[in-house]
Amino acid sequence: MPLIYSYPLKSGMPLLLSTIAMALMTSSALAQSNAEKSGHNDEAASFQTSAFGRMPDGRQVDLYHFTNANGIELKVINYGGIIVSLKTPNVEGEFDDIVLGFDSLETYLSEEYRQANPYFGAIIGRYGNRIANGEFSLNGDTYTLATNDGDNHLHGGDKGFDKVLWEAEPFENEDGSGLVLRYTSEDGEEGYPGKLETQVTYTLTDDDELEVEYQATTDKATPVNLTQHSYFNLKGEGSDTILDHQLMINADAFTPVNESLIPTGELRSVEGTPFDFTQPTPIGERIEQDNEQLSYGGGYDHNFVLARDNAASDELVLAAKVWEPQSGRMVEVSTTEPGIQFYSGNFLDSSLTGKQGQSYEHRSGFALETQHYPDSPNQEAFPSTILEPGETYRSRTVYRFAAQEAFGS
Repeated sequence: MPLIYSYPLKSGMPLLLSTIAMALMTSSALAQSNAEKSGHNDEAASFQTSAFGRMPDGRQVDLYHFTNANGIELKVINYGGIIVSLKTPNVEGEFDDIVLGFDSLETYLSEEYRQANPYFGAIIGRYGNRIANGEFSLNGDTYTLATNDGDNHLHGGDKGFDKVLWEAEPFENEDGSGLVLRYTSEDGEEGYPGKLETQVTYTLTDDDELEVEYQATTDKATPVNLTQHSYFNLKGEGSDTILDHQLMINADAFTPVNESLIPTGELRSVEGTPFDFTQPTPIGERIEQDNEQLSYGGGYDHNFVLARDNAASDELVLAAKVWEPQSGRMVEVSTTEPGIQFYSGNFLDSSLTGKQGQSYEHRSGFALETQHYPDSPNQEAFPSTILEPGETYRSRTVYRFAAQEAFGS
């Protein structure tokens, strides 16, 4: 209900002035109330909340719209924690939406989307990437998971964290504004042991950064590997391919895979291979080379071993940079994670239509998923992904956005 203030009128004030004064007071109170509802506390843009649709069981899905001091806009829904839109400026100061996604909940819930299953913009869990044969052993017990990617388990299973409704709480602080998302994954959900309490925080800062912080606790030992699965096209979503984007990955090695994209266990040098992105290189420059690893993924769909040197486990390290020459847009990714999955949109096939009414063609978006390595529960030599009771899983990734005339400027 709007706040209605009662003010005593001065004796002799004309009736018309009295009426106008009361109307202005009431209008101001209504504006204040509406601002509080939408999340605005001052004239500087921060956040707004609106309905995005309803789940089949009737639960409402909300859209959270954040704007920083420089005009960058972020839109997130609490279904899947999906980033549905992210608008950044080019070198001319013109804003475009640079992530793939949809304007309606119905599209995310559609059978067509589920068949394609690209995970546009979603939080991935409990385990990002693949687990071989949909099983792992832990403390003497074998756990069986959904095999939703051929014979393998992918991105949390049939109903991973990308397909659940999260509790959402918007906030503002001195760094910017954002959203805290919480979800409880019950013991046995999708075959995983332990009740996992998960929290993911998105913060859009006035330094043109999107910070993603992950946190989780469990009551039983369980694998955890959370990530964010946005697809970027720095020309603007629905605009051509990403093959001319120049990519640098801070990695001297990658984890080669077998035919079903499960790591072999080897850490292979990128030197002399199409996987050498230690210097800025157009994504499409070597993507069609005759290379066994590229043939397995239909392009790039591989985990890179980040050069963390002696950095502490909670220290942010540069993971990747991507620059698009037409717009001048750049995104720089830093993370506390040991790996990053570079995916060149190989399975996009024009069957899905995006926000601008353009179909998402082959390789029209790329993903950079910060993570622990795929299949780590079955690979003893890989960094462990097992979270024990009493411990807290923590991970942090920062995307920094800019526009510049050249990659190195």
